[in-house]
Amino acid sequence: MRQRNRGRVALATAAAMCAAAALPGQAYAAGEPAVYTFDPGAEKVDGAEASTDASALTPGSVYRSSIKPGQKLYYRLNLDAKTNGYVSAVAVPRGDGRVAYGDGITVSISDSTDLQCSSEDARFESAEFPRPIAAYAYRTMEKDASICQGAGTYNVLIERESKETSAPDEWDLELRYESEPQLKSAGSMPTDAPENWPSASPTPPTTAPQNRSGGTSYYDATGLETGEWKEEGGIKPGQTLFYRVPVDWGQQVFATATLSNSNASDEYIGNALALSLDNPAHGHVDSAMPLSYSGKPTSVSLDPLPPVAYENRYDSNSSVSAMRFAGWYYLSVTLSPQIAKSYGKNGIPLTLRVKVEGEAGRSPYAGDAGDFSVTQDDRDDARDGKNGPQAAKSDRMTMVAVAGIGAGSVLVLGLGAWTLLARRRAATAPAAPKNPADGGQPYGSPPQTW
Repeated sequence: MRQRNRGRVALATAAAMCAAAALPGQAYAAGEPAVYTFDPGAEKVDGAEASTDASALTPGSVYRSSIKPGQKLYYRLNLDAKTNGYVSAVAVPRGDGRVAYGDGITVSISDSTDLQCSSEDARFESAEFPRPIAAYAYRTMEKDASICQGAGTYNVLIERESKETSAPDEWDLELRYESEPQLKSAGSMPTDAPENWPSASPTPPTTAPQNRSGGTSYYDATGLETGEWKEEGGIKPGQTLFYRVPVDWGQQVFATATLSNSNASDEYIGNALALSLDNPAHGHVDSAMPLSYSGKPTSVSLDPLPPVAYENRYDSNSSVSAMRFAGWYYLSVTLSPQIAKSYGKNGIPLTLRVKVEGEAGRSPYAGDAGDFSVTQDDRDDARDGKNGPQAAKSDRMTMVAVAGIGAGSVLVLGLGAWTLLARRRAATAPAAPKNPADGGQPYGSPPQTW
């Protein structure tokens, strides 16, 4: 059985399955291509415009909130003096979601004196079409650091920037707060980022493409392993598809997205498709240059990234720094809604080539690392194409089966013991006195008839 923190996922899965037709976590109306399914277990929380009014976030929890154009919202963390904390925000535009270059959010964490621990932004750049975007900030304990190292109250600040030409609707927010596990031995860990690592793209998988449908969010992202994967039905204009890949310590992940040809048109569409990678804490790792499309087969790849290593966090390059822990890495692919004007609303065939290279190394953490680890169950889920809810359901069914077998075995053993005891009692019981007047039958026996 898994040793992950699955309780919240299991409860959320049950809720989602009971209301599968309604999908209450969706950000858009049913049938629209830009649908995003929020975690059904997310707790509603309102951001505060004054830091003193901020609501506290709990480690291991997921929250739903919203933010208006130009708004700055605070949330609170209560941190000790030894734990690394990560808060991520996924921004999901509502309505028609018109966005412009530079629109986006900034997530930062600061101490009580407003000294900033870290900050990251997520922006709509040349691919100016609405889609979920994610960023994270963190407070980490570092040797010889002078700020953000003490226990106390810390502020999470989420700021939204939108141009006047952008849609004025609120953006939904999905917030996560995760604590990084403690190290086995902090003093033995390297404190410098690796200078050299394999940067050549590997030989692509040679197996035939297999069908696999992407999810609509991080919550239901579809598992993938090394191979070539074909999106069933293709990707529709305006649609964002999510996939997840288990990447262990010492391993590298490579990904390429390919759009097939279309006979509907040969119109040139710049920035037609966006490919992005996020880490297990939903921190942004890297994005591929937006792909242009003119009806011919074309592809785009992520730049080579370093093997997962704890010491990557000390690198000044944000893409290298984000490859700091093992776990599920999330790929998202979005097709521009502009495609529909020239190529129609039907899906365009999409394939993803994924390769995970390198031998899995040992975890630097003490005990169960939770979401910052890769288990054999995770590898099995990636092979079978399971998302989080499906994996949680499988765990639950296994647990029920094991419990049922155990209860049945106890019942059978109990009945057997009861029967054996009854027989022993019968064998050792004294004989009943006999009645001479009734032919030697025991007293109380029914009269014999002939």
